[in-house]
Amino acid sequence: MHPSPPGSLAATSFESHPADAAAMLAGVLDSAMDGIVTVDHTQRIVLYNRTAEKMFGWPSSQVLGQPLDQLMPARFQATHSQHIHRFASTGVTSRRMGDGTVVYGLRASGEEFPMDASISQLDTADGKLYTVILRDVTERVRAQEERSAFVAAVNTAREEEKTRVARELHDELAQSLTALKMDTMWLRNHFAGVPAVADTRLTDMLQMLDHTIAATRRIAADLRPLLLDDLGLVPAIEWLVHNFGQRTGVACTLTADEALELREPYATAIFRIVQESLANVAKHAGASAVSVALERLPDAIKLAVSDNGRGFVADAPRKPQSLGLMGLRERAVLLKGRLSITSTTGQGTRIDVFIPVPDPQESP
Repeated sequence: MHPSPPGSLAATSFESHPADAAAMLAGVLDSAMDGIVTVDHTQRIVLYNRTAEKMFGWPSSQVLGQPLDQLMPARFQATHSQHIHRFASTGVTSRRMGDGTVVYGLRASGEEFPMDASISQLDTADGKLYTVILRDVTERVRAQEERSAFVAAVNTAREEEKTRVARELHDELAQSLTALKMDTMWLRNHFAGVPAVADTRLTDMLQMLDHTIAATRRIAADLRPLLLDDLGLVPAIEWLVHNFGQRTGVACTLTADEALELREPYATAIFRIVQESLANVAKHAGASAVSVALERLPDAIKLAVSDNGRGFVADAPRKPQSLGLMGLRERAVLLKGRLSITSTTGQGTRIDVFIPVPDPQESP
């Protein structure tokens, strides 16, 4: 008698006792901590474990054989089958959860809830089977929303403080320095007989006051340009673009509708993204030309900042101290928007921002 190869005993046991194998499989599926749902090629549910029962609130008896639409909100049902067909055509056997994509399920009570999902496909004699492993991430999403709300509140408070300081620098300190300059000029002009050393000292004082007034105004504008509050978003970005060109010598153009207006917090977010994007260009790009394009869509704002600089590998690991691009993305995400970065070494960088802007009658 020849010894059986490793694993042959289990295989023989399952072949001889298919009922035991089915019971074992059912036990494994029902003990899983994640919800498991399998549908056939017609999108009807053929497997539904106990965790899925707890997750959705439907017992197996009311789900098996029913369309998968029963478990998803109505607004996603139309596109779901298209996603499944595209997945089937890729030839990929599975897609893992945890890629940041959140899908939404529908409980028996009518409540919608967020889930992480992974999907796999299997060809069988009766057609394709699609198995989805689901994890309820309601608490995680709620924590993220609370964090976003907190960060948004902090940003709002910070912008308000910047506005206050900028206004005081502009209205109080700059004006006081200007008055001091005028008094110094009066002294120099009305005491012609003073020693040459005193006249030289007064001239030096006037030059220092000029530099201090210019620096005060620049710092106030960097904190928050009063144009943004007084004249609106487009004039503020025009000032930003003009100032960038003067400081760096890099040609910078702006394309925007002069009549475009945005309320807060959207105006400040767009202004800051442009400001930080141009700062990144000045520090890292080595560009000779930059363009800024701002467009108002019916229910969103679209921004693009592109340069012809040295570019970089967009997927490369981020340097520990490199927070600029992450900060840009965070500003967009806080307003439920998205930001994408396209860059190729030697061919420049483009930043595209899309932020949904609700109707003025709605709360942000």
